Amino acid sequence: MKLLTTAPPSVRFEPGAYLNAVRDLARWNETVGVEGMLIYTDNSLIDPWTVAQVVLESTKDFVPLVAVQPVYMSPYAAACKIASLAFLYQRKIALNMVAGGFKKDLEKLGDDTDHDPRYDRLIEYTLIMKALLRGESVTFDGAYYQVKNLKLDPILSPDLMPDIYLSGASDACITAAATLEATRFSYTKPPADLAVKAPLPGAGQLGLRFGIIARETAAEAWQVARNRFPSDRRGQMAHKMARSTSDSIWHQEIAAMADDLHDARDGAYWLYPIKNYRTFCPYLVGTYEEVGEYITQYAALGFRDLILDVPESEDDLAHAMRAVRHSPATANMLSHAV
Repeated sequence: MKLLTTAPPSVRFEPGAYLNAVRDLARWNETVGVEGMLIYTDNSLIDPWTVAQVVLESTKDFVPLVAVQPVYMSPYAAACKIASLAFLYQRKIALNMVAGGFKKDLEKLGDDTDHDPRYDRLIEYTLIMKALLRGESVTFDGAYYQVKNLKLDPILSPDLMPDIYLSGASDACITAAATLEATRFSYTKPPADLAVKAPLPGAGQLGLRFGIIARETAAEAWQVARNRFPSDRRGQMAHKMARSTSDSIWHQEIAAMADDLHDARDGAYWLYPIKNYRTFCPYLVGTYEEVGEYITQYAALGFRDLILDVPESEDDLAHAMRAVRHSPATANMLSHAV
């Protein structure tokens, strides 16, 4: 089981300040036993490969999980980035293969491909990229990509081959994850809602992403949570607009649940930050024991990798890790940490 975190979006920082923020966050997380960091990509953010290089230079074994959008670069360019970073640092990175994104971002780039075909394109892209990283001479004639006798130099050491992740809940995403032998991440529902559908598609190669706000008492945790994510009318309007324009299955499902739940809450499971358009994942809020029990329930359903939302501070991360350690599913994984 792997535990990862999320890099903060660069759009929230002034030029120059982001560098230290990424360095600090990576070092905090590596110290407490977190394995790596998801680095987003979209039209509003700086280049994720540049952020990944900062992470590699700031840590010893921490793994950047780089979001890769086919619209932004060719499969050869992506493979070359991976091999180049490995050549320079002898370090492994991981890849979050992105089929979609914000609809308006894609339109501005001239991409009007429908939802399911985007996953067909992603499969072709990833197969070419992986073959190049294995050192093969690649000839491929697909619906979206054609290459002939293409070879990568420098080649990648087999022990540095990147782990592959996808995010989504649609049938097209599930099929793509199985084809690529990738871990599929979900912005998931409460465990009780998922249990009625068990076994889940791809159980054993499933991950989920959520934030944690945990304290000694539930009252203290909820006070911190509501102070951090207060009601925001403009954010709620942005949430409704995004829901109306998105063709993402998981976004539609999680947005609908945020609107339907009383106080956007089901026990420790909280969607108010999504409802106010402050983040794109659920939060688990409560005592260390309560949050740890939720993690245990998710593990029992087949989830194996966890990505935490961006911690507010080093102290906030310490509280989250106390909750993570209350789950038997993750306690052993973190036993080596300081």
